Amino acid sequence: MIDETIEEIREMRTHSSSVVAIKATRALGALTDPDREVATTEEYLRDLERNSKALRRANHSHASLQNAQREVIERVEGSEPESVAEARTRTEEAIEAVIERITTAKRNAATRGAETLEDGMTVLTHDYSSTVLGAIEHAVGGDTAIECLVTEARPRYLGRKTARTLASIENVDVRMCTDSAAGHYLADCDRVLIGMDCIVEDTLYNRVGTYPIAAIASDLGVPVTVIGAGTKIIENGFVFENEFRSPSEVMREPAEGFAIGNPAYDATPTRLLDSVVTDERTIEY
Repeated sequence: MIDETIEEIREMRTHSSSVVAIKATRALGALTDPDREVATTEEYLRDLERNSKALRRANHSHASLQNAQREVIERVEGSEPESVAEARTRTEEAIEAVIERITTAKRNAATRGAETLEDGMTVLTHDYSSTVLGAIEHAVGGDTAIECLVTEARPRYLGRKTARTLASIENVDVRMCTDSAAGHYLADCDRVLIGMDCIVEDTLYNRVGTYPIAAIASDLGVPVTVIGAGTKIIENGFVFENEFRSPSEVMREPAEGFAIGNPAYDATPTRLLDSVVTDERTIEY
């Protein structure tokens, strides 16, 4: 289960950072199988740490993943288990506690983010964020309807999944456009609503393409709101590591005589944002 989850994270088959963190945390549950032979408590804890590090290495840029894995380890080691059986129990408890924390924070952030949406609004969103989807779903219904413009989010077209999900929600009118067409449509939008991988000091790191959208929106006077768990806002102690993915995601045929750049994320100055809504507070810029 752990190896499969690592491969899934590396291949970006799961897109939302909070969902990635939950899946990686749940994967550690494989270590609590009583049929897994472990001689001592120390050996179990080493095995837990080793597998947790492997999951963290699958994506160094996901702050939620990194934080969740470290929290599980700290909870288990901090309980000072005296037997393998107790260590397994403490691991199960830590996994459930961390997943509950992530789920609750995501739900609360979505609920608070919904307050930025009003009937008749046109909203542009980029990439795939389960928290943004939750905010939109929470906001609509009854007499409230909004229009959503969704970018494709190249090169893996994550926006297509967003568009399909939004299209299934009543009172949401969906249109999808290419990333490069965002500037054409933004003048008719009331707000940009996006998720976040993390915010480190004065920089938002999110799926590549976020920066130009935020820059165009700022130039046009369209407010940009970011929604996510407060734990994704990091003051210090975390260095974001971008990921450069396979050129084959951009072009299937061989690149002859030229190179292909395929960064997974870009860096957006928070000065281009209007606000960041978390599960606990709203930060105005």
